[in-house]
Amino acid sequence: MKIKSVNPYTEEVNRTYDSFSIGECRTLIENSRTAFSGWSSLPAEERAKYFLKAAEVLRQNTEIYAGIITKEMGKPIMQSRKEIQKCARLCDYYAENAAGLLKDEIVDIGAEKSYITFEPMGVILGIMPWNFPFWQVFRFAVPAICAGNVCVLKHASNVPESALEIEKVFLEAGFREYIFKTLLIDSKTAMELIKEELVDGVSLTGSTGAGSEIGKLAGGAIRPQVLELGGSDPFIVLEDADIEKAAQAGVRSRFLNAGQSCTAAKRFIVVKEVVGDFIEAFELHMKKLKIGDPMDEETDIGPLAKKEFVEKLEKILDDAKKKGAESQTYGEKHKKGFFFNPTIIPAASTDMEVCNIEVFGPVAPVITAKDEDEAVEIANSTEFGLGAKIWSGDPDRAEKLAKRIRAGSVAINGMIRSDPRLPFGGIGKSGVGRELSHYGLKEFVNIKTVMVNK
Repeated sequence: MKIKSVNPYTEEVNRTYDSFSIGECRTLIENSRTAFSGWSSLPAEERAKYFLKAAEVLRQNTEIYAGIITKEMGKPIMQSRKEIQKCARLCDYYAENAAGLLKDEIVDIGAEKSYITFEPMGVILGIMPWNFPFWQVFRFAVPAICAGNVCVLKHASNVPESALEIEKVFLEAGFREYIFKTLLIDSKTAMELIKEELVDGVSLTGSTGAGSEIGKLAGGAIRPQVLELGGSDPFIVLEDADIEKAAQAGVRSRFLNAGQSCTAAKRFIVVKEVVGDFIEAFELHMKKLKIGDPMDEETDIGPLAKKEFVEKLEKILDDAKKKGAESQTYGEKHKKGFFFNPTIIPAASTDMEVCNIEVFGPVAPVITAKDEDEAVEIANSTEFGLGAKIWSGDPDRAEKLAKRIRAGSVAINGMIRSDPRLPFGGIGKSGVGRELSHYGLKEFVNIKTVMVNK
């Protein structure tokens, strides 16, 4: 099988790669398991030092890596550059904090000594998506490797060059070969690795459907798993909100990375008193977005990552129109590239597909709620529970409301951003487990209790 890297702006093939056979994967994973023996025996303080060098490699090669991201999946170059910088900050955080977070925890139970220790599990398989091709991988791999594990990566099939470059980052930072290894494989082969129990844990970032399939396999093999899945994040605007700031942040949240983000604002739920003002301000900021060549420093929205994503969004809009919606699209049409221009649906209803599935693209449905209680009801009406945003001039009111929202994260008067210091993940069909912070660091460790008596 061939794996193609295609430029979504020019529609030209960047490069074609041969995929690995299952036999090759078995051999590579055996090598990774051998590397695990030496890596896991190092003190946590020694392991952490390697990530300072990894951060340095990322910063020194930011332009190279950012260019690869943009040419493989169409993200505007300015956003690609920020993605690499964020990966470097992640490495800094764990280099500085991992050893302390992994220290034995002493618990006095009346014995001579009793404590909890954190021991790595082995080879962890990461199945990662294309929308943040560097960040998603580092977010999974850095905590897992800091904890003493080794990682093998099955990246999305449209970003093979990113996958291979990430492996090089670890090698250039001085990590022994096979501590991090990229496997150029398809989904079927990845599932076979789990079935054969070749790996000791699985971390997936992807769709709910993919999470269900991988979850069944990992559960059947009795392997720990972290599933970071889809989202349909509500963006609630109350009548006392700063409408201008809310609209500006809403445009950023919905259209960053052309709307191809799990934590993007996907359903704008606005109370009736201010819905007209919000839509007016939102459209004003939409019109300012520059759509075009993702390598242009001024571009805000580039093409979608794949042609089929454009077709899917068109079907979603067709469904909304059949159910009475009138949409407004901004920007000029492009003759080439997988473009879908930013679109607002000012009077969306909850029976529309756009309000019930994860929409990966620059489409913003606005739902009117009569009051905050109905806003919460609408926010909680989907099967997802990843993130939510609440805008109000009264932070105390918003905090009380946040407790009623079913989500893994809530941002008040701001955007959801994954931060190394905070756990990231969702509930419901948005996944299980957590990444980042000390919670993510301990997802793939044996939490072992030791009791010592005379």
